Amino acid sequence: MVQSRKQNSSSGNSSSSGLGARGIYENLREQIVAQVYGRGDLLPSARALAVELGVSRTTVTSAYEQLAAEGFVVIRHGARPRVAIKITHSEPGDLVHTAAEPHSLSAFGERLRSRAIPMRVASEKLVADFRYGDMSASDFPTLAWRKAMNDAALGRPPKLSYGDPCGLIRLRSALQGYLWRARSIRCEVGEIVVVNGSQQGLDLCARLLLDEGDGFAIEEPCYPMARSVFEMTGAIAAPVEVDAEGIRADLLADVGARLAYVTPSHQFPLGSVMSMGRRQQLLGWAKENRAYIVEDDYDSEYRFDMNPIPPLRALGGASNVIYIGTVSKTLSPLLRIGYVVVPRELQEVFAHAKRLTDRHAPSLEQEALATLVESGAYEGHVRKARRQNARRRAALLDALQAEFRNLVRVEGAQAGLHVVVWFRDMPPSMAASFIEKAASLGIGIHSISPHYFDQTLDRRCLGLVMGYASLTESQIHRGLKLLRRAYEDAISCCDVSVAVR
Repeated sequence: MVQSRKQNSSSGNSSSSGLGARGIYENLREQIVAQVYGRGDLLPSARALAVELGVSRTTVTSAYEQLAAEGFVVIRHGARPRVAIKITHSEPGDLVHTAAEPHSLSAFGERLRSRAIPMRVASEKLVADFRYGDMSASDFPTLAWRKAMNDAALGRPPKLSYGDPCGLIRLRSALQGYLWRARSIRCEVGEIVVVNGSQQGLDLCARLLLDEGDGFAIEEPCYPMARSVFEMTGAIAAPVEVDAEGIRADLLADVGARLAYVTPSHQFPLGSVMSMGRRQQLLGWAKENRAYIVEDDYDSEYRFDMNPIPPLRALGGASNVIYIGTVSKTLSPLLRIGYVVVPRELQEVFAHAKRLTDRHAPSLEQEALATLVESGAYEGHVRKARRQNARRRAALLDALQAEFRNLVRVEGAQAGLHVVVWFRDMPPSMAASFIEKAASLGIGIHSISPHYFDQTLDRRCLGLVMGYASLTESQIHRGLKLLRRAYEDAISCCDVSVAVR
């Protein structure tokens, strides 16, 4: 390669055989940046460098042309290339880019940096991961979806252009019928906004309804991603206790909030179903305080030991309820398709916000989902998925009983795709040890603590949020046997002097 004039010959004569134009370009650029060649210095001619490297002249010429295109060198006909710029560097040859703090972030950026929820990384090496939110790939209606996608691709429009930010009218019409049949919700097509998953729906609600310093009411415990998206606006969370009937709506009278976020059909994570009395009380509070209710109906399709209760949006006097639904728990979280049913007065502003965010959700996937909903295939798939997950749920409950008996208490098993398991004799302080022991045996378990606003609160025993929708029945049974071993290892390693009952 080109001899380094500021290095000894042993470092400058490193092997370069086999270098292509890209390699020659990168080596020369590195030496220019490191000031081995300063401004105005001449580089070897293309012919001379080609001979030195044992490559074609064309290869060297391509490398020089790339350097010239980026402004590193000046090329003139009949003359050797000349370095055109000077790049100062603290140490010659030091091209390592180190991470640095951003010079300036917005208030949103600063809040996000200081309070963002850590990313959860799934491990493929686990025997069983009881993480909530994962779905079984075998449940996905592959053949029906592939046919619907093929039909959507073949039925392409005469021109390719941006669509309605609120979503394809065909899909919104199909969803309108589905919401009436499945959830007793009467709404106009114009009130439905198709979003990239329920998380985008929450983000739109946060940005359109909350300002910095505003208060918002949220369940305690809650869905952390919802709490975070509202807090990133600078709004202030007001956690409200949850009991067996859902959020304590009677406590809202003392909360100055412009918005309340709730999961009434299946409280996340505890699993309670909001009673009709609480629903009416919550709607009354919102009307009196001119506040909006964001209703997250994330997994209402899965009901096992209970009769369905209409969502808030389906009740009288619910004109200030924003209803959020998703197909992440029925089809796949990979599709990123959700929908928001907004009050009429918010239709236009939601449409504008959606357009500014990402124009619209992917059209082919919208067409495919519309096909499944219109044909009845989607509801047929939901019924099948409900049966499959009912078997998984039964396997989990049976395995918990077989392995732990009265050592645990299970909550929220009547609906949804997860349960909360409280370990009576294990204090919350043992969570890290228990999780580590389980992981060493190939079992993924997840503490309920991050779902609480105050994670230092002295709860009496350790709780786990245990999802099962991605596991086979045999994985569930095998996983619980190994979890029992982890439990015994954790107990034996810690001095639990007082059994928590």
